[in-house]
Amino acid sequence: MQFASLHHTALLIFDSPMDIGLVVLIALILFGGKKIPELMRGLGQGIKEFKSGMREDYNPPAQTAQTPPPAAPTATPATEEKK
Repeated sequence: MQFASLHHTALLIFDSPMDIGLVVLIALILFGGKKIPELMRGLGQGIKEFKSGMREDYNPPAQTAQTPPPAAPTATPATEEKK
């Protein structure tokens, strides 16, 4: 998502600075002043882990020396034991 598109979406949700203040006030009431930094820290770590996981998916693993597949087993004739 491009920044301009994200910016327009944010403008639709928050029309004025009072809207942002209202959301912050509600968050303070619900979670309290001590809990919000912990929540933001956890959110930041989650985003960081998500981004690193996405990078790992798109980066192909380094090519290593390929080993040949194991040789196929050779067929041996079955022997019957005589009694």
